[in-house]
Amino acid sequence: MTILFTYLLVFALAWPLGGYIARVFRGERTLTDALAPLERALVRLIGANPDRGMTWQAYGRALLLSNIPLALLAFLVYAFQAPLPLNPDRIGNMPWFVALNTAASFITNTNWQNYSGQAQLGYLAQMLGVTALQFITPAAGIAVLFAILRGLNGGVNADAPAGAPRDFGNYYVDVVRALTRVLLPASVVLALLLTWQGVPSTFSGAKTAALLEPQTVTVNGAAQPVTTQTIPVGPVAAMVAIKQLGTNGGGWYGPNSAVPLENPTALSNVLEGAAILVLPVALVFATGAFLRRPKFGVMILGVMTLLSAALVALSVVAERAPNPAFAGLASGANLEGKELRLGVDASAFWAAITTQTSNGSVNAMHDSLNPLTGAVPLAGLFLNDVYGGLGVGVINFLLFVLLTVFIAGLMVGRTPELFGRKIEAREIKLVSLALLLQPLLILGFTAVTLAMPAVTANSNPGFHGLSQVLYAYTSQFANNGSAFAGLGTANSVWHNVTGAAVLILARYIPMLAPLAIAGSLARKRVAPHTLGTLRVDTPVFAGTLLSVMLILTLLNFLPALMLGPVGEHVTARAGTFQGAPR
Repeated sequence: MTILFTYLLVFALAWPLGGYIARVFRGERTLTDALAPLERALVRLIGANPDRGMTWQAYGRALLLSNIPLALLAFLVYAFQAPLPLNPDRIGNMPWFVALNTAASFITNTNWQNYSGQAQLGYLAQMLGVTALQFITPAAGIAVLFAILRGLNGGVNADAPAGAPRDFGNYYVDVVRALTRVLLPASVVLALLLTWQGVPSTFSGAKTAALLEPQTVTVNGAAQPVTTQTIPVGPVAAMVAIKQLGTNGGGWYGPNSAVPLENPTALSNVLEGAAILVLPVALVFATGAFLRRPKFGVMILGVMTLLSAALVALSVVAERAPNPAFAGLASGANLEGKELRLGVDASAFWAAITTQTSNGSVNAMHDSLNPLTGAVPLAGLFLNDVYGGLGVGVINFLLFVLLTVFIAGLMVGRTPELFGRKIEAREIKLVSLALLLQPLLILGFTAVTLAMPAVTANSNPGFHGLSQVLYAYTSQFANNGSAFAGLGTANSVWHNVTGAAVLILARYIPMLAPLAIAGSLARKRVAPHTLGTLRVDTPVFAGTLLSVMLILTLLNFLPALMLGPVGEHVTARAGTFQGAPR
């Protein structure tokens, strides 16, 4: 019932929110118009002209040129944080390769963390190098989405002659609007709710608590009593709010929302789970409203929700099965790696939805999931657009829409069209580039890493070891950040540097290629709608689209799944682990 309630809460909030977001980016009147003077002042402070539109090329350049200095600033903060203010626990500098990976991670809305936040980042680094980027990077994704949607509508100047340059809006205006009118207000509300539930919100240093049961530890052969525990705190609620709403996922604490300080109650768990989905779903509603094609938005939402429900159901059923490693010792659902106060179903639900978006937060350890349950978040990452990240989820979905329109057009012998504009060789080449980048980077780096024993020396052997490496590169490609945490060399120079390369390429090419496609389509003549025009808002097209998505994903990744989670499941059920008898 909790899972059903969470879905209902998400849709109830996302529908009106999506309509509001569409009106904001169409420039129509809303209740937040009082913020317009502040927004114009902020855009001018950046050094941009809020009244100047941009072509798709200028929009793409603005995205890159604004992100590069932010990434550099974040890197410097991580690498030289020791003498900086707001570091009451005197945390030292990050190694350069960890700082590089972390900067690449947070500038790409991924939040892949090769560190424990409470132990390796001071408050300034958490706020400036993490929380600030958790606002800016999802805002950039939202901005690019609406630039692409403007292109599909012919641009702001849609009445201009065919072939004339098209106005895609102003990148800086769009980012500021996404911040001031969507992300900041929503985060304030959620942060207050989480603070009410007991999530810390303070600038004081770590707290010291007396243990109810003193412990004894052995240090250098001598027994020493331990009577106190140091508990890191800080402005946690504000970060948790935007990590969930912004599909960021990077936690204040290393174990993320499995820590009671980040997720203290059953209600906070529902709120944080709903927050993962609400803005991605709202942007689907906003897409239909912005294009003035509500049926198209419903079609997108229907396909996404069908995939989401199937993955959630598989995750819950698979995790209710007992762990075969404990055969004869225990029965019932797999409790390893779970918070008992949350339970198996809530953990399995979160594991499924966190990779359906690019969120990546966790309330249980994915490395401890049953093998088939572990395949579910991997499948969400492979699809990369079951709701998806803020903006980029719908952008990735539109790539599959374009591919399906092209295939369907070839099947019936008609020139493929989307919204009356022909899809030709240039557009399909760009679609292919964006879609084929995924298996090239994920499978390529996974294969090279597994072929280097020194890189995987301290990791699990066999099927699970392959899954850990595969999951790491897949998560980074999908701008997700969750992990199978048993990868023993994840913090090596190799994994940090190659991971940073995957993070950057997987963020910007799948954003810039659709932007270029929209730029190409926007300049074409609009063909009149006829009885032979392929409609993209029907159940038939939705079924075709779903088939294309699943077939392409299976062709790319089924062998890897068979060698990873499926192989582990089969051998475990057969009574062997890693090929050896139990």
